Amino acid sequence: MTTYRHATVDGLKVFYREAGHPDAPAVLLLHGFPTSSHMFRDLIPRLADRYHVIAPDLPGFGFSDAPDRAGFRYTFDHLASIIGRFVDVVRLRRYAIYVFDYGAPVGFRLATAHPERVTALISQNGNAYEEGLSDGWNPIARYWREPTDANRAALRDFLEPATTRWQYVHGVTDEARVAPESYALDSALLARPGNDEIQLDLFLDYASNVALYPTFQAYLRTAKPPLLAIWGRNDPFFLPAGAAAFRRDVPNADVRFLDTGHFALETHAEEIAAAIREFLGRIHPAAEGRSHPGSATPTA
Repeated sequence: MTTYRHATVDGLKVFYREAGHPDAPAVLLLHGFPTSSHMFRDLIPRLADRYHVIAPDLPGFGFSDAPDRAGFRYTFDHLASIIGRFVDVVRLRRYAIYVFDYGAPVGFRLATAHPERVTALISQNGNAYEEGLSDGWNPIARYWREPTDANRAALRDFLEPATTRWQYVHGVTDEARVAPESYALDSALLARPGNDEIQLDLFLDYASNVALYPTFQAYLRTAKPPLLAIWGRNDPFFLPAGAAAFRRDVPNADVRFLDTGHFALETHAEEIAAAIREFLGRIHPAAEGRSHPGSATPTA
């Protein structure tokens, strides 16, 4: 049973979904743009019989607080700091991290800060290599190089409902498998007053993630965490080369591709869950050998 909670972190309410027994091995699910923990709605129940699964909404996304940008810095360093404290508030000591899109730079910051806490990494279209960036990033990269009002305004099309829907259905073999409430919810939350400027701030700060790619890669080479990269090969933003590159720093990385797009869970939740269970089962064989009855108890 999935429960829906809020944790208070630095005065912010951070919404999160939780399932599974608190004594089971933990898995932290980190979403991307422009979505929320809602993207994990089909994955969570497929893992919760064996694992303690927690999926927060980043500040400014989903049902977490979206404080005014006049008093809150919308940078990836700050988002990672909030989620790092969130992990402490909900008492996660060691955990695997599932990273997707924006969740990747947040998750890799957590991992580099506390490698001893991370039992494994699961990257679903969560990039850490420049060769993983497609030409779809060109308008945003132009804004990094020249942060003018005109280049900022040119990115507003990324926030339109039609673009959000396109992100969900591009590269999917059967659009009928994509639930319309997924992109409809994202569009509704993007349309909240002031949220457009929040998202544009994060577009600008994404350059800080690219600058940290060598740091993330050094962490991977040094810590060599067990790593599963399972990607939609038709992603218009993150190329398959970004997944293959993980093997450069983690030679034993398990790299798999699915015939789908950016939001691979919309069409392949069953296949991704099976891959995660197989992967984590090698790390936590006892977890796959028994069920953990009962739902998670409140942790915040």
